[in-house]
Amino acid sequence: MRFGFGVLRLSSEAFWQLTPRELAAAFRAVAGEQVQAPARSALETMMERFPDGR
Repeated sequence: MRFGFGVLRLSSEAFWQLTPRELAAAFRAVAGEQVQAPARSALETMMERFPDGR
């Protein structure tokens, strides 16, 4: 909670909507860990599951 509110400066609503995986990714990003882009196949899967409004 200290990281979410203090470092990321999230609102209570935004903090409680995060999944543990999202919070961990934010922590790794702030800590300077290199994050790889998803593979093309993973990106295509996400685009199918979560399409932009058309």
